Amino acid sequence: MPDIHIPESLHGACISIGNFDGVHQGHVSMLQQLIQLARQLCVPAAAVTFDPHPIAVLRPEFTPPLLTTPEERRRLLLQAGVSAVFVLPVSASLLQLTPKQFFSQVIQAGFQAGGVVEGPNFHFGHDRAGNVDTLQQLCQDAGIACHIAAPADDGSEMISSSRIRSLLCRRAVTEAVKLLGHPYRISGFVHRGAQRGRTIGFPTANLAEIHTLLPAHGVYAGTANIQGHIFPAAVSVGPNPTFGEQREKIEVHLDGFSGDLYGTRLNVDLLAEIRPLQAFSSASELVARITADVAEVRKLAATAGH
Repeated sequence: MPDIHIPESLHGACISIGNFDGVHQGHVSMLQQLIQLARQLCVPAAAVTFDPHPIAVLRPEFTPPLLTTPEERRRLLLQAGVSAVFVLPVSASLLQLTPKQFFSQVIQAGFQAGGVVEGPNFHFGHDRAGNVDTLQQLCQDAGIACHIAAPADDGSEMISSSRIRSLLCRRAVTEAVKLLGHPYRISGFVHRGAQRGRTIGFPTANLAEIHTLLPAHGVYAGTANIQGHIFPAAVSVGPNPTFGEQREKIEVHLDGFSGDLYGTRLNVDLLAEIRPLQAFSSASELVARITADVAEVRKLAATAGH
C-alpha cells in the first residue's frame, strides 16, 4: 500500500473521493448526500481529495489550471458541512493501483469506510479503469454502503469544474459564480507597481504569485476582506492598453481603503464582470470610465450583501 497515514478518527467514516476543484454546486449537492448517509450511520463525513492533481503527476502538460488552492478547497469543503477533509498525497505508486487494489487498500483497509458516495462520472484506479459500476460491486461484496448521486445541473447542462473554467476564460464571471455557489477567489501577494493609479486618484494593489486560473482580460467587480472589513474591489486583469503596456498584471482598487498592503496576501472574491479592457484617448477619459466602474462595483458589492 502507498505510504498513507489515515487517522483513526476517520476509520469507519463515509467518504467521497474527488478533486473537488472549485467546490461548486455539483460537489455541494453530492456532499449533502454524503452527510445524510453519514448521519444515518452515525459516522463522520469526510471529503477525500488529492494533492497534487493526479494529472500533474501523470501528464503534467495537460494539468488543468486550478480554480482553488488546496487551502481554499479545504475551507470550502468544510463550509459545505463535511466533518473532515483528508488529502491523499499523489504518487506514482498510488496511481499504479488497479481499481480493486485502490478499493481494498485505500477505501477498505485505509479508511475502513462505512459508506461511499460518488457522482456518476467517478473513475478510479490505474488508467481510470474503475467506474461507478465497479465501485458498487466492490462495495456490495465488502458490505459497504454505496450511493451514486445524480448529476447536478443548472437546467441546461451538468455543472463541472471544466465548464466553470471555460466560463472564466470567456470573462463570464457572473455565470461562473452561479455555478460555483460562491464568489470566485483570486489570492496573491501585494507588490509595488508603477503607482500610476495613485496619480489619477485610484490607487491599486498589484497582485503577484497567483496560483489559480485568472479570468480573461477585463474589469471585474468583487470584494476584499481586510482585517474583518469588507471593501468593494474593482479588479483589472491584463495589461493597461491606454498606456501601451504589454505586461500581464492584476490590479485591485479597494474602494474606501487607505493603508499599506505591500508584502501581504490579499484575497479578492470576484462577483461579476464589468467590461473588457479598452484603450482610452486621454487620462481624463480613463478617469471618467474608472469612476463609473467603481460606482458599478459598489452597487454589485452591496447587492451581494457587502
